[in-house]
Amino acid sequence: MTQLTIIPPRSGTAFILRKGQQLKVVDIEGEQVSDFICYNLADRAEYLSSGRTIDYAETIFLTKGHPFYSNRSNVMFELVEDTVGRHDFLLTPCSADTFRIIYGHQHPHRGCFGNLCEALQQYGISPDAIPICFNIFMHVTVDGTTGKVDVLPPKSKAGDYVILEAKTDLLIGMTACSAEMSNNYAFKPIGYQILDPATPAAETTDPATA
Repeated sequence: MTQLTIIPPRSGTAFILRKGQQLKVVDIEGEQVSDFICYNLADRAEYLSSGRTIDYAETIFLTKGHPFYSNRSNVMFELVEDTVGRHDFLLTPCSADTFRIIYGHQHPHRGCFGNLCEALQQYGISPDAIPICFNIFMHVTVDGTTGKVDVLPPKSKAGDYVILEAKTDLLIGMTACSAEMSNNYAFKPIGYQILDPATPAAETTDPATA
């Protein structure tokens, strides 16, 4: 089993998760979101789909026991453990445009989108191939009458986690989210751990293995 790997605040990473392996994502300090995206390692035109996953689950509140589907309606992973129970699969990764349009920043941070672009580039993923992410620990509410969307502080506390089990070989992109509102206006790290003692740690990080 690999050791806990730290994603520093406002940064991202990419790695490989093999079929049958589990990925534990940990909110180390509490109230910190992680944007998560994945692709079929064998065919990266197949990617995690918000629309299909929500459609088949018939809920926007995805948690333990829910399978997550690709754009081709194949199960990519299942959420097998969840100590928080509230995440988001509606909102797009924050970006320089997010900070310019919503926050009014004149010199905006590149955000989760920019961090994912950089991390996934070595695996041949272009910016236009990054869809809506599964925003782990993000707390989003939707008014049932008006449809208004609000981003609230995450419900996760220090040490809370989710565990995802891969149903096929996956290319993963993950961040420690960069948006102020998403993280209750403090930027913290995210930890992750691959749970499979039979798999060498190097296999999860070397682009050449892809």
